[in-house]
Amino acid sequence: MVDAFVEALDLAALGFAAANRSGGGRPAYHPAVLLKVYIYGYLNRIQSTRRLEREAQRNLELIWLTGRLAPDFKTIADFRRDNGSAITAVCSQFVALCRKMKVFTHAVVAIDGSKLKAVNSRDRNFTAGKVKARRKQLDESVARYLAELDRADRDPSLLPEGRVPRLKDKLAVVPKADADATRH
Repeated sequence: MVDAFVEALDLAALGFAAANRSGGGRPAYHPAVLLKVYIYGYLNRIQSTRRLEREAQRNLELIWLTGRLAPDFKTIADFRRDNGSAITAVCSQFVALCRKMKVFTHAVVAIDGSKLKAVNSRDRNFTAGKVKARRKQLDESVARYLAELDRADRDPSLLPEGRVPRLKDKLAVVPKADADATRH
């Protein structure tokens, strides 16, 4: 769905600028590829460009979305810096489309056998104010996500530790194990 959505967009009209490489170097990634990475990250709550880079290298969904391209974290971060407002608009459009298509699930509430008088549900009752508030909430959610990515880029210590301490412990044992193996 992300692939079809991004391919249907007119990226130039939305304000996405292709990277200009006047100084030479490797060809730039197409904005659609990087936009797919961001939408995937937004949907999966990935809040670091370093983590997006890692996912683009190992996650089959993202490998397929990017056509086996694996942009590094700096490229992903630069794309966000250069196209932040356009990314925000596209993420909002995508979420609105998913809601319209009923792709996002709603929580199910079960009441055991109780009979309730039918009332217009607050969730289905929309006023202009509620729609405006929901749009604002959606825009704030996208802005928070982009701000969290910025913050994680500036301070790598905010990244989740995950396996780093365990790997450091294992790496500390390697020289001793190697020395023991060569003695025998």
